[in-house]
Amino acid sequence: MSNKYLKLAELPTQYAKRMNFLSNRIFNEVSRPTNKTSMRVVKLFEKKPLQKTKYFVNWYPRHWETGYMIMKLRKYGLFRDEHLDFKDEMNRLRALRGKAPPVKELKPGKSPKNRI
Repeated sequence: MSNKYLKLAELPTQYAKRMNFLSNRIFNEVSRPTNKTSMRVVKLFEKKPLQKTKYFVNWYPRHWETGYMIMKLRKYGLFRDEHLDFKDEMNRLRALRGKAPPVKELKPGKSPKNRI
């Protein structure tokens, strides 16, 4: 039965042309015959938007979580960050020379827990 309608749609009658036009509009296809350059634009708009594709959404890793994990591993001695090791060593040597910034003293009655 569907074969009959397909044959009717291929006929060059005005009715068949209008039905093809409506069918294409309903199913979001190109409704009128277009040239090759216009079809290129149609193909671009057929694709899924880039911000909705998983490739672009999941491109960058979770920097905050990985940075926190690396700092914890460094604290436990399981990860070596040469740059932070160098900075710590420079601060240690600066403190040995007496060039370290002064340590803030707490006023009496104030505990470090109350500070924000």
